[in-house]
Amino acid sequence: MQTKVSHLSDLKFNLETWRRELRFHFDEMDTFQDKLEEIAAREYDKNASMKIEQFQNRILIEKDVISKLKHRCKNKMNILNNLYANEANELKYQTAQNPLMDDMRTYIKMHYELKEEMMTFFLNWLE
Repeated sequence: MQTKVSHLSDLKFNLETWRRELRFHFDEMDTFQDKLEEIAAREYDKNASMKIEQFQNRILIEKDVISKLKHRCKNKMNILNNLYANEANELKYQTAQNPLMDDMRTYIKMHYELKEEMMTFFLNWLE
């Protein structure tokens, strides 16, 4: 029983960490949106305007992905909280955790690629 509680605690820790990270990224996208609006207000050339619009669209998409991942984490946490009563479901739940973990890894990789692109863009257009 102690092993089960410890294992479930580890899974909860992962979910809580992911949720915190997703909240941070969501807020970070708001900051990037503000910076894009600042650049847009300066009326640069058409290339800058097109890139700004592309980044704004990607921010909207990313925020939607973040919301969906946060919802999945919340659902997994609810399931996890109910597992204490049924030990047989623990292994099944652990296996079901893997798709979310894979999706989080993919999301984080894509987030940092977008962030790097935006930071490079900011360096080119902000003085």
